[in-house]
Amino acid sequence: MLKTKNLFLTALFFVPQVFFAQYTDIINSNRPGETMSAYAVGKTVFQAELGIYGIKEKHDLLGYNSNGFGTDLTLRYGAFLEKLEFILDLQYQMENFDTPFTSYKKNNFRQTVLGAKYLIYDPYKNYNKTDNIYSYKANHSFNWHELIPAVSIFAGANFVGADNPYYFSPQSAISPKVALITQNLFGGGKWVFVTNIIADYIGTDYPSYGYVLTLTHGFNNKWSGFIENQGYKSDFYSDAIVRGGAAYLINPNLQVDASISTNFKNTPSILYGGVGVSWRYDGRYKEKQIEVKNSAKAKKNKDNELDQKVDYQEKERKRKSKYE
Repeated sequence: MLKTKNLFLTALFFVPQVFFAQYTDIINSNRPGETMSAYAVGKTVFQAELGIYGIKEKHDLLGYNSNGFGTDLTLRYGAFLEKLEFILDLQYQMENFDTPFTSYKKNNFRQTVLGAKYLIYDPYKNYNKTDNIYSYKANHSFNWHELIPAVSIFAGANFVGADNPYYFSPQSAISPKVALITQNLFGGGKWVFVTNIIADYIGTDYPSYGYVLTLTHGFNNKWSGFIENQGYKSDFYSDAIVRGGAAYLINPNLQVDASISTNFKNTPSILYGGVGVSWRYDGRYKEKQIEVKNSAKAKKNKDNELDQKVDYQEKERKRKSKYE
């Protein structure tokens, strides 16, 4: 249900990368918030982010109560370019509705989105902050470069089947979805601030426009927490939601998380709670990295061997003999 970034992705900026600048030594997950990070998982890297959640809604005006649960799955893969990532986002939900007059069930895919994300601008590319050995104040003052965000764009499509109760039309449809993504690092990487500006269901009778703001803090090498505000508006439905949660890093390729969401109105009031896991396979990336490093090492050894074969003393004797 919920996705944002684990603060451990700050390694993206501080760990030297030879070939795939988007790759981080530690998993870069969008869970457990709703924002997409500006950075891709890395070329040839595959990542899966799975969650389950419970829901509780109450609509004072319509007089219904709803309880249920759902699951969401996001598959991410870096391909072709180091700045490019392909994303499949699925969400399936099941609910029981109770009204004063009847009870009924609703279940279907609440979201099916396929698209791609591309990093337009990375403020940390070719940027190196140098320490001032003469000024403690200069080394610990605010780094104004942190105000410059990384910027990405996402473009994809919503796929909705016929008679989907979560869609405003009984007809099946495919509609565009686009998002502008920005990401800032603050406090030397201890804080990450991400914004998503989203246009959804473009070209339909009920286009939706919204935003998501997420602030994440890394407490240590294992734990991070986040707070988030999401708002969206359309003629079909509008709301503002706040979220909070935490993530725990089990190993560099595995993370677990938990979160909770609520809103501030009663048409309907909502309460969501969920847990999830993120897993990454980066074997192909590491194989390629090792292959290139070995190639560079072999070239360096070959150059050293050529240097060793040159008899510099003999060359010097020949040079001197010309003048004797």
